[in-house]
Amino acid sequence: MTDNLPFSLFVASSEGVIRYSNEVLLRYLPNSKTIYNQHIKDVFSSWKELRGGKIIYASCQEKNCIFIKDHFADSDDLVYIGTFSSELTSLVQELEEARRVNRELDAIIENSYDGIYITDKDGVTVKTNSAIERLTGIPKEYYQGKKVEDLMKRGILKNSVTHRVLEKKRAVSLVQENYLGRETLLTGNPVFNEKGEIESIVTNIRDLSELNELQVALSKANQLNDSYKKEIERLKGKSVRPDGVIIRSHSMKRIYDSALRVANVDATVLILGETGTGKDVLARFIYENSERSRNGEFIKINCGAIPPDLLESELFGYVSGAFTGANAKGKPGMFELANEGVLFLDEVGELPLHLQVKLLRVIQEREVQRLGGTKPQKLNVRIIAATNRNLKEMVSVGEFREDLFYRLNVVPIAIPRLAERKDDILPLVSYYFTVMNTKYHKKKNASSSLNDFFYQYSWPGNVRELANLIERLVLVTEEEELKVEHLPIEYREAKEVTLEVNEMMTLKEAGEFAERKILQLALKKYTNTYELAKALKTSQPTIVRKLKKYKLNANDA
Repeated sequence: MTDNLPFSLFVASSEGVIRYSNEVLLRYLPNSKTIYNQHIKDVFSSWKELRGGKIIYASCQEKNCIFIKDHFADSDDLVYIGTFSSELTSLVQELEEARRVNRELDAIIENSYDGIYITDKDGVTVKTNSAIERLTGIPKEYYQGKKVEDLMKRGILKNSVTHRVLEKKRAVSLVQENYLGRETLLTGNPVFNEKGEIESIVTNIRDLSELNELQVALSKANQLNDSYKKEIERLKGKSVRPDGVIIRSHSMKRIYDSALRVANVDATVLILGETGTGKDVLARFIYENSERSRNGEFIKINCGAIPPDLLESELFGYVSGAFTGANAKGKPGMFELANEGVLFLDEVGELPLHLQVKLLRVIQEREVQRLGGTKPQKLNVRIIAATNRNLKEMVSVGEFREDLFYRLNVVPIAIPRLAERKDDILPLVSYYFTVMNTKYHKKKNASSSLNDFFYQYSWPGNVRELANLIERLVLVTEEEELKVEHLPIEYREAKEVTLEVNEMMTLKEAGEFAERKILQLALKKYTNTYELAKALKTSQPTIVRKLKKYKLNANDA
């Protein structure tokens, strides 16, 4: 009867000795007459049990087969039913490979020092690692199957990165305190399926408290060996990095690497960037890492801060009696003072056209002639220029000489806005708090909420604005831990009125969106509809009507 089955079948004792085989199996086996009373492993060249021994992956004479094992009801013998199929065996191999890859991924996630938790599109946690226990003090098993909303309600999470990722459909980062009160940086990244839909969110949690402690320890260690480091770098012919230069972002690393490569050549460098991005710091970095720092000075002149009628004498100097009120002994110009060194022309875009002609001649001829003088003087000066203006546009409208532009634009270096290099923001915050605390003998520090504001703010004034704001906070705030409410009112207002629109809408819808947002903010601040009307400069009946329109509870006021 078993010979009529389309499957291979054989019976073996509990010790693995073959007692019976049907004809289907014998057709696949060599020397089929001798398999009786043979041990299974003598007949099959490989014999691998899966799923606790219920499924067997075997091969014989380079032919692969799969068997299902079962027991006879009234005997110790075992029956094996299976088939020789390349497709089934391929699936088994793929399954084994998938399991191996899965084990590797589990090991990578589990051994990550940062906390990792993965949620599905509905915000349900599907996987975490042991690092999350160290960061939160809560066993990782507790998170399994929990919704993010539930974790927030219980105070384990304060803000949901998962929800923000789902809204924005891109990576989102924020700074917050965790369940243990430790400062953490959370970064959520979406995972998309083939249809471009989010199917899961992977969140990385980094303990900033540990990084801050390490940074403090590193700062102390650097202070101890600073004098030795400077001497070693000087002997190598390479200056240390100037104070205030924080390089964490890839863009700034590339910029300073490029600056280091051109430090010891005499090509003119043009530094481009908005006000407050650190153009003068980069110029000094180039000077201090060059051989010119041993032989000459770094001379800086702001072309936009000196009146045009005085700028010429400042740049080129003058001889005795050159003009009314001139020094009787004459005066050397900035070019002469920078001989063998570097002349930094800040805001070169403000240079008047008639001085642009003289500057071009100095660059070409390598010589300068004082006002009222008759003999030019040979100079060896390297020029570094900087501007926050678009010189190409100025050339096109005739405000800047094209030939001078190409003379200055030999090595252009563009410094990005601070908002475009967020990796630098928190290290800069830490640096300036250290500087201001030392300068004013304070012990101020930023809370997680304030650090999150620093991280998210657009910084139109760039690094200079950040430094000024921290100095202001350190000086005018009594508390040691600074929070968002300690910010000047213009910054708090900028934070409160920020509206996020993630999809196209009509102008009417946008207006209603903004109106509802303002009302929600006002309800948190004022106690009744009359105060709301006064603050928003409208009538009390209008406020009541608007609250009803947007289904906002007037009792909240």
